[in-house]
Amino acid sequence: MAKPCEDDALAAARLPTLFGEFRILAFPGETTNREHIALALGDMAGEVVVRIHSECLTGDVFHSDRCDCGEQLDLAMERIAEAGSGVIIYLRQEGRGIGLVNKLHAYNLQDEGLDTVEANEELGFSGEMRQYGDGVAILKCLGVNRVALLTNNPAKVAALREAGLTVRREPHSVAPKAENRDYLRTKAGKMGHLLD
Repeated sequence: MAKPCEDDALAAARLPTLFGEFRILAFPGETTNREHIALALGDMAGEVVVRIHSECLTGDVFHSDRCDCGEQLDLAMERIAEAGSGVIIYLRQEGRGIGLVNKLHAYNLQDEGLDTVEANEELGFSGEMRQYGDGVAILKCLGVNRVALLTNNPAKVAALREAGLTVRREPHSVAPKAENRDYLRTKAGKMGHLLD
């Protein structure tokens, strides 16, 4: 596999995973003081399968059923491995951009009856604070111009198109669970996510 954009990365290494061998690259955050990650597999020519995934410690690492994040990440790695090439951009913007501690406070508010948007607002944040500019910069560094974007979030599609990338949305849903059904309804109803 080619080693794209490594001169601009802070560090890069081979990363064998359950889904195949990826190249992991760390990039500085331009809009945050946290490093972002690209997991690249294969050639970045033509239309590239891409997942832009925002960090979710509770879902990605601890497999929380409060959300669908960890399952979406696993599915993206599987789909990219099946395609033989692609990239996951892992943006370090936990809890829709409010951070881990505030996300845990939001969990408690959700247990009291608020939805995920209302909980963020109760804590003094907007319902959605994530930004995708750093992800776009990483894709451009990797030479990606045409994207098959694994997402249900129209805001991601719009952000990439506004940055001049050609984007075709690929639906990317996992089966709901009893614990995250209301969360998914809120994503669809209040955030416009296109869920099956």
